[in-house]
Amino acid sequence: MLVIDGSQGEGGGQVLRSALTLSVCTGQPFRIERIRASRSRPGLLRQHLTAVRAAQEVSGGKVEGDELGSASLTFTPGRVRGGEYVFKVGSAGSTTLVFQTVLLPLLRAERPSRLVLEGGTHNPLAPTFDFLERAFLPLLARMGAQVKVELERPGYAPAGGGRFTAEVTPVARWSSLELVERGARRAIRPHAVVSDLPGSIAVRELDVLCEALGLVRSEHTPEQQDGFGPGNVVWVEYESEALTEVFSAFGERHLRAEAVADRVVTQVRRYQKSDAPSGEHLADQLLLPLALGAGGVLRALPLSRHAETNIDVVRRFLPSVRVDVEREAPTSSRVTVSV
Repeated sequence: MLVIDGSQGEGGGQVLRSALTLSVCTGQPFRIERIRASRSRPGLLRQHLTAVRAAQEVSGGKVEGDELGSASLTFTPGRVRGGEYVFKVGSAGSTTLVFQTVLLPLLRAERPSRLVLEGGTHNPLAPTFDFLERAFLPLLARMGAQVKVELERPGYAPAGGGRFTAEVTPVARWSSLELVERGARRAIRPHAVVSDLPGSIAVRELDVLCEALGLVRSEHTPEQQDGFGPGNVVWVEYESEALTEVFSAFGERHLRAEAVADRVVTQVRRYQKSDAPSGEHLADQLLLPLALGAGGVLRALPLSRHAETNIDVVRRFLPSVRVDVEREAPTSSRVTVSV
């Protein structure tokens, strides 16, 4: 049985989620200790516990230590089963991270699956639903995965209450992914969204985005949503010939709307200074599909510590898969995954 140190590297919940995905896909049981030991609230929180139980449910696996606050856990997977699943985080915790935990296993199932996920859909430090839909899943489709998602209602912290559905068709044959050139820019689309908050917040944010990114303000409209509680997200779609990237930031109490928009502008400008197609977060999200699929090569902004930790977990479960990272320049890295 593999023993994983949950405090290694970045030391957050991704170590657990990646281990769960890889365990179910490879059939290898594991024990993880010191879960999220580097966090201010270590151990399993509700969204992590939901991911554990989701992995258990789709695989018929066995778990020991699946309790809130638990610092260690033993997971033994069974056989992946497609079907109908409902996963409720029970808080504003990220539904997208729960979804990503079971997505790759369900792409290996014998029959299609339909998932309903409830909780947070737009969370700091997690891929937003928009990132999944516009950036991540289109690249998975290029690799052979057919996944359709639909947002029924948004959910922001701290209220949650979001809900989205996903239809997952098992992959017949994986294709390798080559993502080394961004190509010409096609469009930059800014979004400023508020839920149960004054619309003027989104107006001010959109003003900043358009001025800083050289966009015509009259061509873009702020978005007002009705949710279960207050929320604010600012995000930009950066569409190039090869892919679409998504950059986002969230409103916070006592943080001016202009400062929220500036955070997104900073991310976009950093991306523009490089010719690499993938941002650091997208590269991180693509590591497991590449390792469990047909491999490939991608160029990205310099990898985060989060991604480096992810690579370490991949190497533990898949010793035959080679992951090489080459720093090409101050603004780009090349990641080659050979299976």
